Amino acid sequence: MNKASEYYVVKQKAVPEVLQKVVEAKKLLESGKVATIQDAVEQVDISRSSFYKYKDDIFPVHDNAQGTTITLSLSIEDEPGLLSDVLKVIADYGANILTIHQSIPINGMAAISISIQVPGAATGFSGMLDAMEEKTGVKNVKILGRE
Repeated sequence: MNKASEYYVVKQKAVPEVLQKVVEAKKLLESGKVATIQDAVEQVDISRSSFYKYKDDIFPVHDNAQGTTITLSLSIEDEPGLLSDVLKVIADYGANILTIHQSIPINGMAAISISIQVPGAATGFSGMLDAMEEKTGVKNVKILGRE
């Protein structure tokens, strides 16, 4: 049984320095100011292992009147109707689908990226991800980025 993920919104001053540096390193990579993860971690003075340990779990929250844009990566079994079930979860939480890309299934698994706009700051966000992960055939859901 999967343990439900919990999400917290905290002020920057409450976030440990190493996590703040992971965010800085990700920004350097996304902006193209550095070419490699090694360059990014050296510039912000953290270890590569710290970066890899936290990179998928820390991201800044942007206050946006139209909501937060989130890009997710999912691995799902190649089963009829499963993608539809995942998209229904998104609709049930009032999020707007901006883009969907699905790879050709390999060995019975499809890789999907979905960009969605979640209304408000982050209300119900963790519940939506948990509901996706609870679907039979969904192997993992990861947050690739937020705006």
